[in-house]
Amino acid sequence: MQGRPRSDVPMILLEDVHLTLASAAGAVNVLRGASLAVAAGETVSLVGPSGSGKSTLMMVTSGLERPSRGRVAVAGTDLSALDEDALARFRRDTIGIVFQSFHLIPTMSALENVAIPLELAGHADAFAAAGAQLAAVGLEARALHYPGQLSGGEQQRVALARAFAAGPRLLLADEPTGNLDTATGRHVIELMFALSAARGTTLLLITHDRELARRCDRVLHMADGCIVESEDAAGVAVLSGR
Repeated sequence: MQGRPRSDVPMILLEDVHLTLASAAGAVNVLRGASLAVAAGETVSLVGPSGSGKSTLMMVTSGLERPSRGRVAVAGTDLSALDEDALARFRRDTIGIVFQSFHLIPTMSALENVAIPLELAGHADAFAAAGAQLAAVGLEARALHYPGQLSGGEQQRVALARAFAAGPRLLLADEPTGNLDTATGRHVIELMFALSAARGTTLLLITHDRELARRCDRVLHMADGCIVESEDAAGVAVLSGR
């Protein structure tokens, strides 16, 4: 499958995004004016210390968390204009998500786990399409196995197949190799980049691995709830400051 052509409309557009959460100790400012533009088809990594707001920024981008203020748009759609049902449909059709924890349903086979987003989307051949996705990540022989019968790497490959199943325009990956050994993680990453490139999927990758981060077109540095620096894949800074 050929990749999608790049569009003039940013795949991700965050403008002065703030998120304040209540806690027993008082209000916590998790995001403090984060701004970001990612072009369609671009691969971008996000690095920074724990607690800097990386995962929260991903949650806001996916619509799983509503910002306190600021604008979040994905593929030209302002997420604030969508109610919860419309947002769920938009996320189902547009965004794939891969987490550090695989989030597979333990009582369903690998095939059933991958078929879920396709069934929800009303896909007529959900299980055939799910089988093709498992084949794309080399797991066609494990289709009827349950998550508990799979290794960590196999579970993450199932999660990757599920994320790509509905043909998302945007893939969000939060430390996708964090629970895997080095060799297995490398294999999963190769699959993720290959599938993204082949399908023209925009990728936003959160990672602590600087070498992995520099495989992307750009590396963004986050601190204290803001994106404070951006560099290209060669490590050359292209933006500093808020």
